[in-house]
Amino acid sequence: MLNNDILRSIRYMMDISDAKIVEIIKLAGQDIDIKSVIAFLKKDDEEGYQPCTDTILAQFLDGLIIFRRGKGGETPPLELPVTNNLVLKRLRVAFSLKEEDLLAILKSQDFKISKSELSALLRKKGHINYRECGDQLLRNFLKGLKEKMRGIDKK
Repeated sequence: MLNNDILRSIRYMMDISDAKIVEIIKLAGQDIDIKSVIAFLKKDDEEGYQPCTDTILAQFLDGLIIFRRGKGGETPPLELPVTNNLVLKRLRVAFSLKEEDLLAILKSQDFKISKSELSALLRKKGHINYRECGDQLLRNFLKGLKEKMRGIDKK
């Protein structure tokens, strides 16, 4: 998925302002101005659109963990490049989700995945059972998490 799409999706899910995104990114130690954030949130065919870099998205995800859970000890090193697996892991930590929660969120979107398949997505790259997270899975997860966060009942 495009970094801009992920950023827009999380912003909508949490119903946060552009200024709050700036604050969240600053929590992870990255200085950014609101004009850049506005450019990241535009659609790719809109004037002023700017692609969101892996560094900015990684800082946002790390800042989101600090914003939601508080600063705990040492700041982990920035993981680049940002992959769908990393986004899934960071959101899992930020929203304090267990494997059962992840499975329930995906099930709410009629996306079938086994516990062992999910476990493979959460493993470190290079592990024998590591599996890459596809765009469709991440899209369904973000949609399901949005519905859970905003209290939307799927009928």
